[in-house]
Formats: sequence, structure tokens, C-alpha cells
Amino acid sequence: MAEVATSNTQSVSDVPRRKAKDFHNISTGWNVVLNIIAGLFAFICVFPFLFVLIISFTDEKTLATDGYRLFPAKWSFDAYRFVFQTGDALLRSYGVTILVTVLGTIISLVLISLYAYAISRTSFRYRRFFSIFAIVTMLFNGGMIPTYMVVSQLLHMKDTLWALVLPLAMNAFYIMILRTFYSTSVPEAIIESGRIDGAGDFYIFLRIVLPLSLPGLATIGLFSTLGYWNDWFNALLYIDNPNLVPLQSMLMRIENSIQFLQQNSQNSSLSMQALSSIPQDTSRMAMVVLATLPIIFAYPFFQRYFVQGLTVGAVKE
Repeated sequence: MAEVATSNTQSVSDVPRRKAKDFHNISTGWNVVLNIIAGLFAFICVFPFLFVLIISFTDEKTLATDGYRLFPAKWSFDAYRFVFQTGDALLRSYGVTILVTVLGTIISLVLISLYAYAISRTSFRYRRFFSIFAIVTMLFNGGMIPTYMVVSQLLHMKDTLWALVLPLAMNAFYIMILRTFYSTSVPEAIIESGRIDGAGDFYIFLRIVLPLSLPGLATIGLFSTLGYWNDWFNALLYIDNPNLVPLQSMLMRIENSIQFLQQNSQNSSLSMQALSSIPQDTSRMAMVVLATLPIIFAYPFFQRYFVQGLTVGAVKE
């Protein structure tokens, strides 16, 4: 009787596993259909950028006469020539943006990972206070004027690279994400075993927690990288020195110059001549391509850990 009961228990417990395996063993026809759907969805996501890339290489006059086409009658590099006519200014802005992005991402990862690890441990006495403190900053903001006064007058960071780095270094939403990752993916038993062996908190964090947290750190790192790369508002507020203007702000200044010529072209023959020599629509597309390509090339390096970080808490067999 005991053997029969044991066998019945095993057969009942094997039912969910068999269903899970049957779910993964789909037929060839459904596999083809699902792959086609995934391919179409990927194409829909990639097509807008490819279309922008094609427009950026289209001749301005051809674009005005024929409209937007996948295969334009005439190709041209005039848009990129116009953008790069700024000379060293554009390359310098690229360098400023790369430096701010790399430095800011490193500082952001260090601060956020330490903060999230502290409030994820149940042994930390003040974890509730600092968790509420981080959540409150997500709901309430000091405002633009107090922030400007703190950065420019109190901290004296105006016209420095730190004005582009430190205001974006901490993000309460990223802290909550990483705290959840620590709580679900780093077992308490591993930390306790390290303490039994005599390891301190920093040693446990560096040697045990960080190697297990690469997916979560890569996810937060990618979010921080995108935030620093696309930031233009802080440069508008705090940067007057032309040598410290980042890429996004530089491209906005070029766009504003084109709009200024468009608005005043009827009042001046010189503005009309200058406007006729500017590839207006194609130059805008070229700016989008120049601002997007570095992130596109950087994403594959984060992709593996990024996908793992997004599936935190998923059901695993």
C-alpha cells in the first residue's frame, strides 16, 4: 500500500512538469508561425530607424519633389556634410558626451548598488527609513529653481562636467529595481555563510553579491547609460562654456539655427540664400542617426545580462 501511495504521489507531482514540457514541445507548424510573428514584430521595431537612415542619405531636392521613399532617385551626403561643418565642435561634443556617459554610469552604479544592497538586507536597522526616503523622492520633487540654486550656487558646479554627472547619478526607481533583484536573487544563506567565515560587509558585497548581481547591474547600467547619453536639459541649464556642450545639446543648437533661418528667411535675402543651401529635412534625420548609432552598437554588449535582469522573479523549473 505504501508503495502504491508513493507511486500515486509521484505521478501527481509529475503532472505540472509534463505539462510544462508539453508546452515547450510545440509542433513545427506553430513554431514557424511564432517565428514569423516574432520576425514581423522585430521588423516593425527596426523599420523606423532604417527609414530615418535612408532619408538622411536622400538628396534634399529629391526629397522635396518625390517625398519620402524607401528607394530615392538620388542619394546624397549633403546632410552629414552640413552637420560636420561645425568642425571640431561636433567631435568635441561627442567626446564630452562619451566622458559624461562613462563617468556618470560608473558613479551611478556604485551609488545605486550600495544603497540598494543596504536596504535589501533585513539585518539593516534603518532599512525601512531609507526605503521610504527613496520612495518619497519618486513622488515629490524639489522643483527646477531649488535644484538650479543647489547645483549652481551651493555646490558651484555651473560650467563643469559635474553638473552633467551628479544630478542624474541617483535614481529612486533604479534603487527599487536593484533592491528587488538583491532580495530575490541573492540568498540570505550565502551571505550568512560569508559572515560565519569571518568576511566583512564590504568583502561580502564585492566578492559574493556583485558576481551574482551582474544581470541586475547590467540592466541598471543600460538605463543609466541611456539617461546620460540622451540628456540635454542639464546642459541647457548649467553649461555656457562651448567646450563643455554635449552632443544632444549641440544637435539642438544646430536645429535651432535652422529654425531661426526659416522664420527670418522672408526678411532677409541673405537668410534666404543661407536657407536654400541647407538640407533641412535630411539634416534632421542625420542628427537622429548620429545621436542613436553609438547606443545601437553598445546595446549588444548589455543584451545577455539585460534580458536576464528583466526576467527577475520569473517562474523557473
